[in-house]
Amino acid sequence: MSDHGGVSIIADEADVIVVGAGPGGSAAAYHLARHGVRVLLLEKTEFPREKVCGDGLTPRAVRQLIRMGVDTSEKAGWLHNRGLRVIGGGVRLELDWPDLASFPNYGLVRTRMDFDDMLARRAVEAGALLRTGITVTGPVLDADDRVIGVQAKGPDREPVEFRAPLVIAADGVSGKFPLALGLAKRDDRPLGVAVRRYYRSTVRAEDPYMESWLELRSAQDPERLLPGYGWIFALGDGRVNVGLGILNSSDAFGKTNYRNLLTDWLAGTPDDWGLNDEANAEGPTLGAALPMGFNRVPHYTRGVLLVGDSGGMVNPMNGEGIAYAMESGELAAEVAVQALARPEGPERERALHAYPAELKQRFGGYYRIGGVFVKLIGNPQIMRMATKYGLPQPLLMKFVLKLLANLTDPRDGDAMDRIINSLVRVAPSV
Repeated sequence: MSDHGGVSIIADEADVIVVGAGPGGSAAAYHLARHGVRVLLLEKTEFPREKVCGDGLTPRAVRQLIRMGVDTSEKAGWLHNRGLRVIGGGVRLELDWPDLASFPNYGLVRTRMDFDDMLARRAVEAGALLRTGITVTGPVLDADDRVIGVQAKGPDREPVEFRAPLVIAADGVSGKFPLALGLAKRDDRPLGVAVRRYYRSTVRAEDPYMESWLELRSAQDPERLLPGYGWIFALGDGRVNVGLGILNSSDAFGKTNYRNLLTDWLAGTPDDWGLNDEANAEGPTLGAALPMGFNRVPHYTRGVLLVGDSGGMVNPMNGEGIAYAMESGELAAEVAVQALARPEGPERERALHAYPAELKQRFGGYYRIGGVFVKLIGNPQIMRMATKYGLPQPLLMKFVLKLLANLTDPRDGDAMDRIINSLVRVAPSV
């Protein structure tokens, strides 16, 4: 450590600095450490801490937890769910998660309060150095404008700099680190807003399905459809997570009080559910933005790799972000390991550019289809038609579930898998 003009400079402590200890950052740190890389994981808050979205995990996210060595059994405190119950157009359809070689056939529920803490601890157990209470304020640049570390403030608000050859930005939807590099969000990509609240419910708290409401009706005027889509799912502790989301393809986006919208919808739910009674609510209604479809690029530039929400990797089809944060975190770690084994300069840069190329190959076509999907469901007439004629068709809805949740076997899958995989391959990448 050295001191330059009141700024403490910490060098030679890490090969990679990871900014943000959410699911994407912790996954990156875990996989880096597992390969013997010295990794410094910086988090501005203290654990445990609350986050708005992500209590419900699809099989895609479950796979990533298993890859991190997390015990996902019910004995370990996880609530398993069987699939998705879709409600709309007067139809209630229960769809089990598909049986696939590539993904487990169950989803999980756990609150973010200890979920993020658990993943950060897995990274530490693998060998990562975690420092909490560190607010990263921007990059440290060399003479060639390449990032060689981060500027930060410690718990005592004193300025400090951490130096490392590579930085992984996993600082969430705010993306302050990539913004400091001039990487702004793209307005032509999908964006969502979600709000959620916890309620105590004796009736809904044991439900084995995550519930998706494609139609939301106003309690004040039951004939009036509210914008957006809703969800209800059990947390396994006597509470349920209830919320709604709206996409920027909707005319109501940015013009609606989303908290009032949630209250209006829940006021019309059955009394015995307990969701229309303020006395059963726990905590405030919280909201968050959902950056979708690669809405911040490039995902690699000047020694920095973007992971998860920082790179706009939320699935436009279903609003899922944790699976893609953890997947991109693992991929960033794999690329960084290969890059660090090469000398600085053109060879290392060639290896690092494999990261955006692989992301594009994995998700580019799928997110392009997702962008079209977002525009279609933003049209109320199309949404009503799809709900009315699509929901009563169980076989079609199984196909839709696989498509929306991005759950297919790449090889040796069934006819549905082959159709979806073909669509993704021929779709131009975003």
